[in-house]
Amino acid sequence: MSRQAPTLEDVAREAGVSRATVSRVVNGVRNVDPAIQDLVRRAIERTGYAPNQAARQLVTRRTTTVALVVSGAGDASDTEQNAFATRVFADPFFGRVVGGVVGHLRPRRMHPVLMFAETPEARQEVVAYLRQGGADGALVVSTHPDDPLPALLAGAGLPAVLFARPGRPVPLSYVDLAHRDGGRLAAVHLLERGCRRVATVAGPLAVAASQERLAGFRDTLARHGHPYVPVAEGGFTVDSGMAAMTSLLAEHPDTDGVFTANDLMAQGAVQVLRDHGRRVPQDVAVVGFDDSSVAVTCRPRLTTVRQPVEEMAATMARLLDDHIKGVRGEPTSVIFDPELVVRDSA
Repeated sequence: MSRQAPTLEDVAREAGVSRATVSRVVNGVRNVDPAIQDLVRRAIERTGYAPNQAARQLVTRRTTTVALVVSGAGDASDTEQNAFATRVFADPFFGRVVGGVVGHLRPRRMHPVLMFAETPEARQEVVAYLRQGGADGALVVSTHPDDPLPALLAGAGLPAVLFARPGRPVPLSYVDLAHRDGGRLAAVHLLERGCRRVATVAGPLAVAASQERLAGFRDTLARHGHPYVPVAEGGFTVDSGMAAMTSLLAEHPDTDGVFTANDLMAQGAVQVLRDHGRRVPQDVAVVGFDDSSVAVTCRPRLTTVRQPVEEMAATMARLLDDHIKGVRGEPTSVIFDPELVVRDSA
């Protein structure tokens, strides 16, 4: 015969407390003395008690899951949606977001459910999933400034937090980076290295972060007597960085410093410079943005502006947890500061 599963009563006897106290600890009620919480948790470990999740959900009205939504603004075909998902998984940025989110959720026994929202139908599915209690709230990483999902979530009164300031004002919390300051850091570093013919590979100019990074870079150069900065627009990919760098070299062959709006494009730019016989950093200094894994695998290793993605993602998850629990009512924003990481490319 199989051994009967441990019950709340078993845990209570083991811990020497009441069943009600064990229930409050299991359900995350906050008004339990920390010492009692530790006592109960140790008793849970010794007895092997596992809460009945269905019953717990009835009590707490929480699923202990959150939707991690990667969203856009397109009306994509099935093929385009598959390509979108492939691009997301190939981008080291998204892996860092997942790492930060999971790092916050796992110790709290919460779990992310990955969802894509690249079509109107998919966006409605996300809203319906949350309304029906499939998850307690949403963490949204939007890939397009015109993404309508944040407004849909806000209009439905659903708990949600965004990674990056939304393109259109909505009453939702978000985390973001001081991107303009990041552009300034890159400009100052290139100038201090002695670069005088500086160009930049911008990210998609429809994206607010790209605009801010470019504005900070241009403004700083202008303040140091450089009124014109050649710009080539990229798409945050290696290939787009290669194309942009090729264009810049064709039009401005005397370029001696380049700022790229992310590390993937910087990797592409370095490859093109090498193919054209330019040494990095001796002939052309290159500064990237993000401080992703690409920055240390690229040769030479990239000097880059660090975006603390993992910390930002963990904060996003913490804000959502606060909204779900009712600890935080009004929307808030948390803005992180960038940091220059000097390596070999500049």
